[in-house]
Amino acid sequence: MTARILVAGIGNIFLSDDGFGSEVIRHAGIARDDPGIRVTDYGIRGMHLAYDLLEEWDTLVLVDAVPSRGSPGTLHVFQAECDEDPETACAPELDAHSMDPNAVFASLRALGGTPPYTVVVGCEAGSVEEGIGLSEPVARAVPRAVRAVEEIVSALQSSAAREER
Repeated sequence: MTARILVAGIGNIFLSDDGFGSEVIRHAGIARDDPGIRVTDYGIRGMHLAYDLLEEWDTLVLVDAVPSRGSPGTLHVFQAECDEDPETACAPELDAHSMDPNAVFASLRALGGTPPYTVVVGCEAGSVEEGIGLSEPVARAVPRAVRAVEEIVSALQSSAAREER
C-alpha cells in the first residue's frame, strides 16, 4: 500500500512573507503525476484544504510562514501534535493570519474527518505587511525549505515501501 501524502502550501501572497508556503510549493520538485502524492498551493482557501483532507491522507506536509521569534528566515520542521480535544487538536504554533490551520482542522472535524499525521515546514516571517514578494531572509530560506519538503516526502515514501515488504 502506497503512502498517501498531501503537501499543502498555505499563506497569503499579498502579505509579503506570508506567501512563503506558496513559493516553496512552486519550486518543489515532487512528482506531480504520482497518484499517492498531491502538491497544492491552497493560499488562503482553508475550507478547500479541509475538504481535501476528507480523502483520508496518511500524511499532511504543511508549508507555511510562522511567527518570528527574532530570526526571520529560520526554518522549523516539526510534527503537529493532534489529539481528540478540539481545544488542543493539531495546534502547531502558526500565525492566525488569513488561513488558520487550527480552523482548518476544526472544520475537518465538523465535517466528520480527522487530521492525518502532520509535519509542518515553517519559516519565521520577517514581515506580513501588505506587499508582494518575500523579504530577503525568507527568500533565502526557500531553497532549504524545498529540500526539506522533498526529503520528508521521500522518507515517507521509503517508509511506506519498507512497510509493504
